[in-house]
Amino acid sequence: MHLDHHHSHDGAAAVSADAHRPDGRRRALRIGLGGPVGSGKTATVAALCRALRDELALAVVTNDIYTREDAEFLLREAVLPPERITAVETGACPHTAIRDDISANLEAVEDLEDEVGPLDLILVESGGDNLTATFSKGLVDAQIFVIDVAGGDDIPRKGGPGVTTADLLVVNKTDLAPHVGSDLGRMAADAKAQRAELPVVFQSLRAEDGDGVKDVVAWVREQLTAWAA
Repeated sequence: MHLDHHHSHDGAAAVSADAHRPDGRRRALRIGLGGPVGSGKTATVAALCRALRDELALAVVTNDIYTREDAEFLLREAVLPPERITAVETGACPHTAIRDDISANLEAVEDLEDEVGPLDLILVESGGDNLTATFSKGLVDAQIFVIDVAGGDDIPRKGGPGVTTADLLVVNKTDLAPHVGSDLGRMAADAKAQRAELPVVFQSLRAEDGDGVKDVVAWVREQLTAWAA
């Protein structure tokens, strides 16, 4: 399975030729989340689930090398019913299972649709990797790359496929910037230089109003609207 994935002029996801299941039903939109270890991928997935679970039928696939730790975190947080969260143990570098040999992840997302579907959205979280991590276009329809300010404000300038080509770049943990000496203005300018018109979101999931993920939620809704059109 391979998706003809490209950027539309308004930044919305493109509908692929295989947007339907063999039985004719439209399959779920698949969004991948990648990024370095500790950047806040799982926390972002959890926040998205809390924000969207009352309006959408959604599920999550997590990836870890040797454990199911990320899935277990989501289960402990009760962000979705247990049957809507599944884990893949990659046994190798995380990018292998999301880009090179996607069979385990593809089976996991298709099993979720068979068992708890029909679904509107499936989030596929990569294991923690480096700035080269990207998803196969045969696995996801759009991808989010998550970095954090504690990793250094030079990360956007360093680039790499995750930073430069992801459909959405999320700069996470902005509340830590004053404590780690990161310049958010510099990060924004560097991200703009690397990504041109591709969107960038700065977020803190510790926002007092509990709405720190709202910009990512808005972006996800845009992708869903394009997918359903």
